Amino acid sequence: MAIFRAEEVRQLSDVELQEQAQKLQLELIQERGKVSAGGATENPGRIREIRRTIARLKTEQNARRSA
Repeated sequence: MAIFRAEEVRQLSDVELQEQAQKLQLELIQERGKVSAGGATENPGRIREIRRTIARLKTEQNARRSA
């Protein structure tokens, strides 16, 4: 799954925002599952980047809702 920057997030449609947020939520659950099972992720910073990307997507969704 790609990590989106703010400019890229603004270009997505409402449906795409929702789909990407759901995909990233699933990926976050999988990464956290690996860590909680005692394993190590391939990229330790990946969880942080996923969380931040989800926040960017949700921020844009809320901005569009209130505008």
